Amino acid sequence: MSDFTAKDVATLRKATGAGMMDAKRALTEAGGDAERAAEVLREKGLAAARKRAERATDEGTIGHYLHIQADRPVIGVLVELASETDFVAKSDTFQDAARDIAMHVAAYRPQWVTRDEVPADALAKEEQLIEAQARNEGKPDNVIEKIVAGRIGSFYEDNVLYDQTFVNKDKFDGTVGQMVERMVSQLGENIGVRLFVRIGIGETGQV
Repeated sequence: MSDFTAKDVATLRKATGAGMMDAKRALTEAGGDAERAAEVLREKGLAAARKRAERATDEGTIGHYLHIQADRPVIGVLVELASETDFVAKSDTFQDAARDIAMHVAAYRPQWVTRDEVPADALAKEEQLIEAQARNEGKPDNVIEKIVAGRIGSFYEDNVLYDQTFVNKDKFDGTVGQMVERMVSQLGENIGVRLFVRIGIGETGQV
């Protein structure tokens, strides 16, 4: 006899986007523990995502968002969301995600898509700034390195799209990167944000 109910399966599917059989297998492996089952699905999804990441993404769509203020657009965003096939690119799930990510970029103003894209000089400059702040706060040398490592995480959250908590928590409670990972698991393809452009009236340093 299973340690979970059909409702548990439905709840897990809603939270993770997994298929019915995958959700059942995860709950069985986790002994009915919903949190552990979600971890099992995530671990398997990440393993599958790493394999898919080697496949070419020559298709996709352009997500767009205009923020209207005083009856005129004041912020505009274009996002290229890439996929392997046009079949996936044309799906409602994919199209909605591209628009949602564009809306997120409008609100959060990331500078880069992933941590790998952060220039070495920008990262070094931020680390030096954090170190200087820690010294000004009177922190001892033996803990400054740990402080830099901890605070650099905040730098990534502020500036890297995939590290940012998605703007609409009702739609997805997690980071943009995790949302893309869930799409990879749901749609079975290598999917990712290739680039984005954000323009805002009166703003400098447009992305």
